Amino acid sequence: MIIRNLVLRNFRSYDFAELSFDKGLNVIVGENAEGKTNIVEAIHYLSLARSFRTAEDANLIREKSDFAAIEAEVSEGSTKKKINVVLTSSGKKVACNGKAINRLSELSELVNVVVFEPPRVLLFKESPKARRDFLDISLSKQSSIYLEYVTKYERALRERNELLKLDKPNEVQLEIVTDLLIEVAEKVVRYREMYVEQINQVLSKIVTTIKGEQENARIRYQPFARPDASFKKNAKSAFSKALESDLRKKVTSIGPHREDFKMSLNGKDVARYGSQGENRILALALTLSPYFLIEDKDKRPIVVLDDVMSELDAENQERLISFLTKFEQVFITSTSLEVKNASVYEVKNHKIARRNS
Repeated sequence: MIIRNLVLRNFRSYDFAELSFDKGLNVIVGENAEGKTNIVEAIHYLSLARSFRTAEDANLIREKSDFAAIEAEVSEGSTKKKINVVLTSSGKKVACNGKAINRLSELSELVNVVVFEPPRVLLFKESPKARRDFLDISLSKQSSIYLEYVTKYERALRERNELLKLDKPNEVQLEIVTDLLIEVAEKVVRYREMYVEQINQVLSKIVTTIKGEQENARIRYQPFARPDASFKKNAKSAFSKALESDLRKKVTSIGPHREDFKMSLNGKDVARYGSQGENRILALALTLSPYFLIEDKDKRPIVVLDDVMSELDAENQERLISFLTKFEQVFITSTSLEVKNASVYEVKNHKIARRNS
């Protein structure tokens, strides 16, 4: 998957910008606060219709402007798609080749972008929600069916929580909703288990390539009930044990929405024992791993790496750059980075000039 052209109108710091991109490495250089991250933020927005920097779309609209727009031409093999996004104070509109896109699952199939940003170095030390979000977003991009299951689970979860908030919940109704929750939860847990195993097949190879020495990196998924033949029985038992507490706290305390995973390097928990550099490299490797899980090369994601080089030493930088040449298209932002055979975009005073290295 390749993004060929990008047009920004009233997006962040840009009143207007038009860019063309090539396959391979695209390096965006400039001092901090000059607007380089705004460019890759717009590219990523095409994939999820949301920013990796803010939860409020209003923050993406240039000051004193009524709207912001992102236009992009994306190619997938011989197929070309034109994506249009318009943001206003009343909401957003997304279209592909002039046809409105109303569901996130449709958009994620049209444009796939993976992003590494500086806060991701804390992924293994943050709350479990950050790790669940990584799994859910990565899996949803790979499988629209999984996204449907997660949506169904969240719907059933809301219904159960609403019942728990009542002064005297109907026991029969609560049991029915809990059984429905368990039925959908099983599908979510099985998909997560399968996906984690797929990641584990490529993760150590990526870490070894970046670090330049043999490493053993693994994710250890921690489901609330093992996805085996006894799942429903064990899940129902777990919900029964938690019922008294759930009724008292008026919220569902167990299930896929409370699960977690841990990352280990050579058998040691990275969150507890890993250095800052190891956390950074493992978070980067995990970000890149979904790329290799997609068999159809034309559908493999566009890679965005925001300020990835700042904490890596020269040798790790060199190995990473060499590794990134294997990807179809990569965008790297940096305050200063010299890369051979890359397309380089210099950003200064929110103006963009292209040169080839």
